[in-house]
Amino acid sequence: MTGILSQLYVLYADISNRVMDTLSDFAPRVETYSIDEQYLDMTGMSRNFPLEDYGRKIQQRILQIAHVPVGVGFAQTKTLAKLANHAAKTWTKTGGVVDLSATSRQKRLMSLVPVNEVWGVGRKISNRLNAMGIVTALDLARAETTMIRKTFGVVVERTVRELNGESCIELEEVAKTKEQIICSRSFGKKIELYEHMHQAICEYSERAAEKLRAEKRVCSFVSVFIQTSHYASGPQYYNHRSERLEYPSADTRDIINAAVRLLKTIWKSGVKYHKAGIMLTDFSDPSVTQLNLFSDSKPYKGSEQLMKTLDQINNRGVSKIWFAGKGMDTNWRMKREMLSPAYTTRISDLPVVKI
Repeated sequence: MTGILSQLYVLYADISNRVMDTLSDFAPRVETYSIDEQYLDMTGMSRNFPLEDYGRKIQQRILQIAHVPVGVGFAQTKTLAKLANHAAKTWTKTGGVVDLSATSRQKRLMSLVPVNEVWGVGRKISNRLNAMGIVTALDLARAETTMIRKTFGVVVERTVRELNGESCIELEEVAKTKEQIICSRSFGKKIELYEHMHQAICEYSERAAEKLRAEKRVCSFVSVFIQTSHYASGPQYYNHRSERLEYPSADTRDIINAAVRLLKTIWKSGVKYHKAGIMLTDFSDPSVTQLNLFSDSKPYKGSEQLMKTLDQINNRGVSKIWFAGKGMDTNWRMKREMLSPAYTTRISDLPVVKI
């Protein structure tokens, strides 16, 4: 019998924060690219010590503090650094560290890497490149930039230039403001009752509103979608609707009300729903938001303070307080029956040694 542990996002986020905080000590400028990836500006570092040795120090420190192995790749551009990191993780003989500063090493590695492994080259583009005889990363690096730009656009042209050591993608020390927030989940068991879907949409609306306030933004558009599974037998159904709010808001009540109105317009009985979600878009700064002079709807009085209090309470633990719309029935929620232990954030999950 094989058991699969459910994902525990709190544990992953905590480990990620430990890794990112530690990495920030190794370079003057850093960019957090994703939950498990960070770029470090190593300009001038190679004059003081071999980069490969520095990579080993990074590995040792991360292992000591976060207890996870990491791959380290050095190169002149982000795209080459991604390739170096790919090699560090793929070939065990590297020991998890690859310095791709030398042009000869770049060409050798690129000759071994399929073009679909290059950052920014998706499956569709790689299929078209293969049809043109561009099979490896080195083939792409040697491609004529004018032809690439004409055929695939400026993004792939930029990738070609990056593969040739020309830095075209700047380090972003400050994270870009999000353009959209999406909260969606597959259900633990198929939903057939409107009541259960109503609860799910209310819960996702709450979470999306929390994320929106964390970004210190308000939104003007709310979208909702519901769908059946592509692989299940029986009637297939997918639908979505969007609505512009009467005024930009980050108040959970406004977002829930809009989401429920949208759900009512797309709900279809007699099908088994596998997934649903909510999306918030058209963000703006709450300090410069303009209200519609011709609308009878006005923001809730004391909205900002109420939402702030709500977030403060829930920051002490997920769903300490919630809106009644999401109900108490949890049968439809995503199954999390075999959660990984939260070793780093929950004392009760720490291993116990009896002596």
